[in-house]
Order: sequence, then structure tokens, then C-alpha cells
Amino acid sequence: MKHVTLTLIALVTILSSSCNKEKMAINAENENTHETIDAQKKSVTATAKEAIERTETNAEISKARIEADEISIKAQLDADKKKADARAEAEKAKVDAQD
Repeated sequence: MKHVTLTLIALVTILSSSCNKEKMAINAENENTHETIDAQKKSVTATAKEAIERTETNAEISKARIEADEISIKAQLDADKKKADARAEAEKAKVDAQD
């Protein structure tokens, strides 16, 4: 009976340690999965940050172009206005000369 008891204790110990090894392996695999996911999240965050910075830079460039176009167009319109004034003055002078 003593041998049977010792054998049962040994068997339970072996099975118990085997289960612990499996649980440790499962925990290690789970931890590796978490670390991989965390690394991917960091990569996504970095990529998004770069994309936002590029978008902001592009927006600033577009805004500067729009403002430059506005200034250019207004300058052209001011020049057109002066040309129209000069043409009107010339036509008035021509009318005055005919009288």
C-alpha cells in the first residue's frame, strides 16, 4: 500500500508539474502576443503622427499659395482698374480736343 501511495503522489506531482509547464507556456505566448500588439500600436501611432504632420505642412503650403494667388489677382485687378482710368482719361481728353 505504501508503494501505491508513493506512486500516486509521484504521478500527481508529474501531472501537476506538466500542467504548470503548459500554463507557463500559454502565459509566455500570451505575453508575446501582447508585446507584438503593443509594438504594432506604437507603429500605428508613429505613422499617424507623421501623416498628421505632413497634412499640416501641406495645408500650410496650400494656404500660402492661396494667399499669394489672392495678392496676385488683386494686384492684377488694381492694374486693370488703373488702365481703365487711364483709358477713360484719354478718351475724355480726345473729346475735349475735338471741341
